Amino acid sequence: MTAVGGVVIDVVPPVVKDWAVALFGTADKLALLAGMALVIAALAAFAGVLELRRRLAGAAVFAVFGLVGVAAVLTRAQVTVPAVALPVLAAGIGGLLMQSLIARLGAWRASGRDGRRDAGPDAATNGPDAAKNGRRGFLSLLGGSSGAVLVGGAVATAWRGGAAGVNELRRTLHLPAPRSQAVAIPPGAEIGLDGMQPLVTPNPDFYRIDTALSVPVLDPREWTLKVTGMVEREVELDFEALQAKPLLERYVTIACVSNEVGGDLIGNALWLGWPVRELLAMARPLPGADMVLSRSSDGWTASTPLEVLTDHRDALLAIGMNGEPLPLEHGFPVRMIVPGLYGYVSATKWLTELKVTRFADDVAYWTPRGWSERGPIKISSRIDVPRDGRSGRPGALMFGGVAWAQHTGIGKVELRVDRGDWQQAELAPGISVDTWYQWKLGINLQPGRHEVQVRATDLNGRVQTEERRSVAPDGATGFHTIRVDVNP
Repeated sequence: MTAVGGVVIDVVPPVVKDWAVALFGTADKLALLAGMALVIAALAAFAGVLELRRRLAGAAVFAVFGLVGVAAVLTRAQVTVPAVALPVLAAGIGGLLMQSLIARLGAWRASGRDGRRDAGPDAATNGPDAAKNGRRGFLSLLGGSSGAVLVGGAVATAWRGGAAGVNELRRTLHLPAPRSQAVAIPPGAEIGLDGMQPLVTPNPDFYRIDTALSVPVLDPREWTLKVTGMVEREVELDFEALQAKPLLERYVTIACVSNEVGGDLIGNALWLGWPVRELLAMARPLPGADMVLSRSSDGWTASTPLEVLTDHRDALLAIGMNGEPLPLEHGFPVRMIVPGLYGYVSATKWLTELKVTRFADDVAYWTPRGWSERGPIKISSRIDVPRDGRSGRPGALMFGGVAWAQHTGIGKVELRVDRGDWQQAELAPGISVDTWYQWKLGINLQPGRHEVQVRATDLNGRVQTEERRSVAPDGATGFHTIRVDVNP
């Protein structure tokens, strides 16, 4: 089912993808799988009705299920024989279960008709008992088959997750000490207002947006990263060699291009990794190359400007997140982290290849789907407290939130009430120019409903734009706006 779901994600128009993310947030994959399960259940019921009316008609529907599953699997990266066989096996088992249910249902119906026609002295007992037994047999098979499906799914999930012992390997993996530690968090960088997100986002709370319905499970002992394409020499790196490199530890805020104004598809973490520029220097890109096409183990790709990966910023091949190995859902064993770029052009998880190429020759996953081939993160700001629609009493009300301009830094944050004059907020010191900054401001408000907006200015003097734009094709813009009600 995940292969079919992957095809659905691949072919769905960007506007549908944006709607799903806006509606379900990080639960978009769960919503898709639930919707697919409902559709499959409805089609299975339809197959049963067809089979009742015409023999083998329902079986043909299951055969189509199997063919669709095989076709979907063949479109995925790293196709295996078991993966191709599973849809065929599932369709065959489904068809046999349907035939058994149809047979039991037929016996139930026949026993009921026989009981009604029986005119002998046992008509009051044998007929109803036969009908009851037929009904019991049908319902028992139905319940048993449903239970078998659930158990089979659980067993398949457990087998997949534990096949290589990757979870256990991750738990016992000891990260090497960094050659260069991150700068210490400055005093006062975290304001600590109730309701605000922490300055460093805990791993369980970090947003996850990707196209993988089933999290890839990669054994670090077998993992390799290849540098190919327009290079003087191709390079291959394994996990042990990567761990032995002089690693850096850096705080970096990353964001999804689907993050709406005021949204939460953004997070700040402490990453441990080796600079991408060092690996590319080993391969020596050829003149004319201007892009690196990074590839995930599931086939997903991102297009990152070559100059961004070779300048002085700390673009990393990350193996650690907030002091522990990368969580599986965040790219274990290795992912990319690039300050200043939206994730769809930089933050490749489950990384397996870096192809040095040109924008004119290669396109990444989202580019032909209507997104920009380059995605610098836009300067933005957000009000975290109070929440939109909150009620309060007259007097000073404390506002707080975050602002970001990755790889540039924030110079000023301002708020205005009811489109009045801008008031400068107290800006906490940032960890670095590659992280978000927290801010706060107390405002005296009189009774009534008030509109409050926030804007940021970066360290180069660029002011956040008020123009309201959607996330497509290269990120949302506009002022985050909330409304508060002040009661007399």
